Amino acid sequence: MSATAATTNAGALPASPSRNRAWGRFKQNKLAVASLFIMIALILLALFAPWVATHDPAEQDLLNRLKAPSAEHLFGTDDLGRDLFSRVLYGARVSLSVGIFSVVFNVIIGVTVGAIAGYYGGKTDSILMRFVDVMLAFPQFFLLITVVTLLKPNLFNIIVVFVLFGWMGKARLLRGQVLSLKNREFVDAARTMGMSDFRIIFVHILPNALAPVIVSATLQMGSMILTESSLSFLGLGIQPPDASWGNLLQSAQSLTIMMKAPWYPIIPGFMIFITIMCFNFIGDGLRSALDSR
Repeated sequence: MSATAATTNAGALPASPSRNRAWGRFKQNKLAVASLFIMIALILLALFAPWVATHDPAEQDLLNRLKAPSAEHLFGTDDLGRDLFSRVLYGARVSLSVGIFSVVFNVIIGVTVGAIAGYYGGKTDSILMRFVDVMLAFPQFFLLITVVTLLKPNLFNIIVVFVLFGWMGKARLLRGQVLSLKNREFVDAARTMGMSDFRIIFVHILPNALAPVIVSATLQMGSMILTESSLSFLGLGIQPPDASWGNLLQSAQSLTIMMKAPWYPIIPGFMIFITIMCFNFIGDGLRSALDSR
């Protein structure tokens, strides 16, 4: 096979199935497809929350505290008389933003480090992977608590902290993929044609190595949302009056509120549960769709 043909057919490797075939396999997983549509609906509701919300999420009505769900307040009201439906919508903006943006930047950093380490090997690989090992040696959740405590707990800082301490798994995963691909025939052909290392890594190797990273990233989104909710529940995340699913749970944790208004903790808890489950089902569907075997 000529060098040109080898590089042209790089995308036809078993490690990178065609998009149509992968989508066909994904559609066979009914739970994954249903989860995808639920997540699209949640993201759209979060994006258009200012237009969908029926009330100002910060507006208090102390005369209507802990009201049951009704036509006026679809999810009832919280302990300060604020509309819970509106606060859940705005909380979705925060929780989904943390999950999506932190994972996107985690992938960018992890893919870059893993690709460089796997392709060049030697001292470069050793230095980068030892740094990854050191980062992985710290207990992640307690490290997050420490750093968030030192910083002002807002959306931007939380995403930054999640990015700083969440990319290492992607780096190790992609490094392994690059190590298995860098000596394949299509890469040798690209070197023979005089292509730069940058082009070989990011144009020829990376598209064939991303499948497991995509699956891992999808699963990590649910984990990031759960971590943010945990921090907010502990009072170290998003601060009131801004809403997140975690601090909605925190404000509903008293026994009196749970007995008088059981829907109050159930609704944000269910939103966290259904979002994490959807991301897990989507990740499972992607794993099956992108696995050429």
